[in-house]
Amino acid sequence: MRCEEKIPGGKLIAVEVWASGNVVARAKITGDFFLHPEEAITRAEASLAGLPLPAEEGEVAARLRAALDGAQLIGATAGDFARLFMRAVA
Repeated sequence: MRCEEKIPGGKLIAVEVWASGNVVARAKITGDFFLHPEEAITRAEASLAGLPLPAEEGEVAARLRAALDGAQLIGATAGDFARLFMRAVA
């Protein structure tokens, strides 16, 4: 399951989700946003593993915000990632 979108400001982001039954097995977040430290994207992706489907967008966003806490994200937000996640799994 995949969703990509050019968000306001012109950045292209994509979220890809693999499920096992009704649970997120893994997720991949890509795009032309900037994130420092870059390893924070791995934490964000890992935070979605184990999430039951269907998911609540608020829970997805909270997991992503917690995973990205302390990182500098430019050109996208955790909310953008959560919105695309929800569209990918819809």
